[in-house]
Amino acid sequence: MPKSPQPTLFDHGWEERGAQHAPLAARLRPHRLDELVGQEHLVGPGTVLRRSIERDHLPSMVLWGPPGCGKTTLARIIATESQAHFVAISAVAAGVADLRKAIQEASDRLKQTGQRTILFIDEIHRFNKSQQDAVLPYVEDGTIILIGATTENPSFEVIGPLLSRSRVYALHPLAEEQMAALLDRALTDQERGLGSLQVSLEPEARDYLVNMAGGDARSMLTTLELAASATPPAADADGARTITLATLEDALQRRAYQYDKSGDAHYDTISAFIKSIRGSDPDAGLYWLARMVEAGEHPMFIVRRLVILAAEDVGLADPQALVVATACQQAVHFVGMPEGMLPLAECVVYLAPAPKSNSSYLAYQKAAEDVRRHGQLPVPLHLRNAPTGLMRDMGYGKGYKYAHDYEQHAVEQEYRPPQLQGNAYYQPTAQGYEARIQEWLAHLRRIAGV
Repeated sequence: MPKSPQPTLFDHGWEERGAQHAPLAARLRPHRLDELVGQEHLVGPGTVLRRSIERDHLPSMVLWGPPGCGKTTLARIIATESQAHFVAISAVAAGVADLRKAIQEASDRLKQTGQRTILFIDEIHRFNKSQQDAVLPYVEDGTIILIGATTENPSFEVIGPLLSRSRVYALHPLAEEQMAALLDRALTDQERGLGSLQVSLEPEARDYLVNMAGGDARSMLTTLELAASATPPAADADGARTITLATLEDALQRRAYQYDKSGDAHYDTISAFIKSIRGSDPDAGLYWLARMVEAGEHPMFIVRRLVILAAEDVGLADPQALVVATACQQAVHFVGMPEGMLPLAECVVYLAPAPKSNSSYLAYQKAAEDVRRHGQLPVPLHLRNAPTGLMRDMGYGKGYKYAHDYEQHAVEQEYRPPQLQGNAYYQPTAQGYEARIQEWLAHLRRIAGV
């Protein structure tokens, strides 16, 4: 059915009339799924969401992801593909009255023409509970299909009843190769990009722009447009513009550090960072953390390595280390940068002086070696599940000793295939909490008569 002639956020005729004044990031927004860069896990060929869009059979949804990853772009593509009427509201400026007006119009439209309405709410996390409650009954009865976009965790920022009636789709930051592809599109597109200006970047300026954007396409394109406008055309006949690293630094008001995310500086710095914490030096750990953060390293890369270190290098010498590291990951994801540097710094200061043990890591390596050497050995009969009489007649579960029936809930029993009996994997150290584990295991073995 035809859409309302009134210009909306999704009215491409209106977009074209204002295209010459729109920012580069807005001009380059794709209009079809095939033009979209990134988010293949959601809208790649054969995915459920893509089929829903192509068949115009959409559920209510919340698009969750960092800035510049394509949430509004995906909503615009849905606007193009769908036969439903689209209404766009920004939660920054709209209130309950705006919602009620849009919902009343959607209800009238459905009754009069049978046309459904998709209500797009940008930054839905900025609506309070009562504002979100105002939408709930109409999502439930099908008056509207809701598409909310948010940079915040919907579990915390969107009310439970609304979440239960919507699908949450998590969008990822764009990878560097995807950012590079968008950059090339901006430089070569003659109609919507900078192709007519013959803009190019020095190699180090190009790498810096892609790295510093951190997966935020809008930020990258905005910076590129500013740098291009500040770069005068060459004096020769072709009038080409070459953007230098110094121009980009000026546009971003940041100094470019010698840090290539895919080169030696990247791996050398993270190596120094991990080895400093493993070596119990919090000052060095903080220094290398600051080097990476100031150079624009993605915080999720840093915190992922901290989680690994907490399990591999601190281990059971301080079981709380993994709790702190995973809490740091959640905190950084929740608050974003630059405030995310605070939980990162706290995590580094906690992990560095913590007692260290890699016994769990070594134990797994020994167990994995036995798996590779012996293959998939049969599970001993006494450890097998026996839900049927036939299985019990075959000896499944026979002779199993229920630990809770014995003193201090410990009993001598073999829990591995016979070929592996006597092979010791876990050897606790005397470091930190692991010393208590060592004592307790020895005590249990004495009780069990091992």
